[in-house]
Amino acid sequence: MHILLVEDEPRLATAIRRVLQEEGHVADWVADGNEALDQARSEDYDILLLDVMIPGTDGYGVARTLRAEGAVTPILMLTARDSVPDRVKGLDAGADDYLVKPFALSELLARVRALARRSRMNNGQASSLQVGDLELDLRSREAIRGGKRIELTAKEFALLELLMRHPGQVLTRTQLLDRVWNYDSLVESNVVEIYIHYLRNKVDRDFEPKLIRTVRGVGYALRAP
Repeated sequence: MHILLVEDEPRLATAIRRVLQEEGHVADWVADGNEALDQARSEDYDILLLDVMIPGTDGYGVARTLRAEGAVTPILMLTARDSVPDRVKGLDAGADDYLVKPFALSELLARVRALARRSRMNNGQASSLQVGDLELDLRSREAIRGGKRIELTAKEFALLELLMRHPGQVLTRTQLLDRVWNYDSLVESNVVEIYIHYLRNKVDRDFEPKLIRTVRGVGYALRAP
C-alpha cells in the first residue's frame, strides 16, 4: 500500500516508516500539516497516518480540509491525547480510527491492515494493480503474468508496487531509495540496481514484452507498449 505518514517527531517517524517498509508498504513522510495537505492532494494514498499536534495546520484541520474536499482516504490519527472529548473531536473531523501514543508498532500495523480491508469493502477499491499483462495482487502480495503467480519478497513487492502506481513515469534512484528503503544507511549503495535485477528476473525474463525500463542517468520506469 501507499501510505502517507504525517509526524513531526523524527525518531518516531523513522521507526514507523521502517516497520511499514518491512511489511512491504511504500511510506512517504512529511512533518507538518501544510505539507500533508499538499502531498495528499498530489498523490493517491491508500491510508493517511496523521499526528494531531503538528506544525502548521494541525491534524484536526488536515482531516477536516481533506474531507471537505471530498477525499475518502482512510485516516488513522496518532496522538498523545487520550481523553474522550479528544477522540470524539478527531472522529468528528473525519478520522476513521484513533491510536493513542505510546503504542506498539504491531498494533499500528494491525490497525492499518484493518483500515485497508474496510476501505476496500466499503468503496469497492481494486485489490490489484495492472500494467500491460502484469498484475499485482495487493491481497496475496504476488505478481501475476501469463497466468503464472510470482512470489515476491517484501522489498520486491514495495518496489514493484511503487513502479506500478506510476506507470510510464521515470522514478529516480533517489526517489526509490527514499520511498522503499527510507535512505537506510545500512543498505548497499547499489541496492536499487540489485532489486531491479531481482524484479526483472521474476516478472520480465521469461515474458514479452519487457516492462521494466532503465532510463540511463535518470532512473527506472515500468511501461507497457
